Amino acid sequence: MTTAAPRTALYPGSFDPLTFGHLDVIRQGAALFDKIVVAIGAHHGKTPLLPLEERAELVRDACAGLALSRPCRFEVVSFTGLTVDAARAHGAGVILRGLRDASDFDYEMRMAGMNLAMAPDIGTVFVPASPASRHVTATIVRQIAALGGDVGAFVPAEALSALARAIARRV
Repeated sequence: MTTAAPRTALYPGSFDPLTFGHLDVIRQGAALFDKIVVAIGAHHGKTPLLPLEERAELVRDACAGLALSRPCRFEVVSFTGLTVDAARAHGAGVILRGLRDASDFDYEMRMAGMNLAMAPDIGTVFVPASPASRHVTATIVRQIAALGGDVGAFVPAEALSALARAIARRV
C-alpha cells in the first residue's frame, strides 16, 4: 500500500503583526493541507515594525495553540526573493492566500497568474476571510496601534504585547 505525498502549502506574508485574519487563513488551510509553511517575507527597502524573529516566534506560538479539525504540521520560515522560489525550496505545491474583498481578489488573481507563468507546477488556493476577520489588515492594525488605539480585538495577546514594545522603542 502506498501513501499519498503530504499536501504542503506555502502561506507567504509579512505578518507584521500577526492578526486574527492571518490565523483565520492558517486555520482554513489546515483543513485542506497536511503541512503549512508560513513564510515571512524579508524584503529590502521595507522596515517592519516587528523584528523578523519576533514575528516568527509569534506565528510559531499561535500555530501551536490552534484548535484544528484535522492534524496539520506547521513550519515557520523567512524568505527573500520570489514566492514561487520559496514554495519550491520548501516542497510546497500550492501557495495559500486569503481573500477579504474584491480588491484583494483582483490583486491576488494577478499575482496568481504571474506565479503560474513563472512556476506552472505551483498552484494558488484562495480561502475567503471569515466575516469576523474580513476587515482586519496588518497595515491598519499598525496604524491604529501607533496612534494609541486598542487593537486587542484584531491580534492575539502575544502580538498585542509585541506591538506595544515595538511602538515604545520607536518613541
